[in-house]
Amino acid sequence: MLRLHFTDADLAKVRVAAGPDPLWETVLGVQLLSQTGPRSFKEWRRRARAELLRGSADGPARLVGTVAPPASYFPDFLTPAEGGQGLSAGLDALRATPSARLGRELAMASSTRRLPSWFAGLADGERSRLDELAEAIRRVHDTIIRPDWTRATATVEADRMLRARALRDGGIAGLLESLRPMLDWRPPTLYVRYPEGRDIHLDGRGLCLIPSFFCHGSPVALGDPALPQVLVYPIARTEGPESSPVGADRRLKQLAGLLGRTRARVLTALQDSATTGELARVLHISAASASEHVRALREAGLAHDNRVGGRVIHSLTPLGAALLHGHSERPNPA
Repeated sequence: MLRLHFTDADLAKVRVAAGPDPLWETVLGVQLLSQTGPRSFKEWRRRARAELLRGSADGPARLVGTVAPPASYFPDFLTPAEGGQGLSAGLDALRATPSARLGRELAMASSTRRLPSWFAGLADGERSRLDELAEAIRRVHDTIIRPDWTRATATVEADRMLRARALRDGGIAGLLESLRPMLDWRPPTLYVRYPEGRDIHLDGRGLCLIPSFFCHGSPVALGDPALPQVLVYPIARTEGPESSPVGADRRLKQLAGLLGRTRARVLTALQDSATTGELARVLHISAASASEHVRALREAGLAHDNRVGGRVIHSLTPLGAALLHGHSERPNPA
């Protein structure tokens, strides 16, 4: 169990990241390539492995996977805070990691597993090795993370909408409680399901919550308790036909006879997420009608449900957002 201890100052500095972090997503995506990875990523894993081989990026993926294996400590310098500003900004920060920090964090990694001799040069601060690692991360990102960035961004944004509602309706306590059962908020301590027992005292630094598309199972925290603290947590991923390009095309062809005027208004209202009751009030329709339209959109893969406390919140899926906004791609961080 991970225990995050808050002060009053920390509660005033809790925030949700503005979108997915490309460095966190790349590291966590590589961890999912394992043969024993979760079944929910089975199709993605098959496609990702094929793309790595096709693009001769399997070597870079192995390098990243060696320093950041699943269910084990990996160095914090791989995921600097600047990654939230985009891939290039994050990699520039990674390349600027001080030699002393490289040696310290790689020594901690080597205490849990044996690292290949290649990492000895990196631990000694050789800039060429650091550049090679940064380039490996970029190649892996471009090969297996970038193609899913539209869906990742839209799904993360749907989660952010849920957290914004929880914050609006219940304050910071409501925000933290909306993350159950992964997190258990018992003031002044946040308990997190974790593979080891740890205590982190935030001491006024606050906490950045980072919703992640490729995070699976338990949330992830930084290894060094002295760094500005983040908690990367898995979001609800919409499974189904839109999980693959072929399925998405098939689903889009089914839309021709689906949307009438009212259903289009429901789809538009769901871009900010809503309960059935809220839809009924905003659109001046009955609760039964709102429920029927949401069910049809859900069955078409355009909407999905999330339970927050005692309420069910309806949101757009990435496919629903793409249909509403008339595009199929979103900018990828560079």
